[in-house]
Amino acid sequence: MELKQLQSDMVAAMKARDKERKDAISSLVSAAKKVAIDEGCREDVPEELVNRVILKELKTVKEQIDSCPKDRTDLIETYQKRYDVIKEYAPSMMSAQEVKDYILKEFPQEAASKNKGQIMKAVMGKIKGKAEGKTISTVVDELCKG
Repeated sequence: MELKQLQSDMVAAMKARDKERKDAISSLVSAAKKVAIDEGCREDVPEELVNRVILKELKTVKEQIDSCPKDRTDLIETYQKRYDVIKEYAPSMMSAQEVKDYILKEFPQEAASKNKGQIMKAVMGKIKGKAEGKTISTVVDELCKG
């Protein structure tokens, strides 16, 4: 996802007077800008950075939903709407089969070693943000057993 796209969607939400959508997108834009400044790429924000921020925000909102008291339906509803908007912008994740195929194709020596730590170290740097860590870990466990 490009930062410019997020910004134009935020303007569209403002014009449509959709406050909840605007607030959710606005939080993504500001978080992406903050991380870009911290990493020294204020002018040309890479797409990978924006995707990383989106996934982090998605995880944060999911935690808010999970930790919210069940009797606070108003808060849960607000968080859920925010989650749904952010999810629209989240990059699609690799499936377990895609992760397995990727590991066997790109890291055949590591996969053959059956050393979980070695495989995880090699793989995480390449596909972090493209697949969930839990999925990667499960696939690596299967490869080490089989």
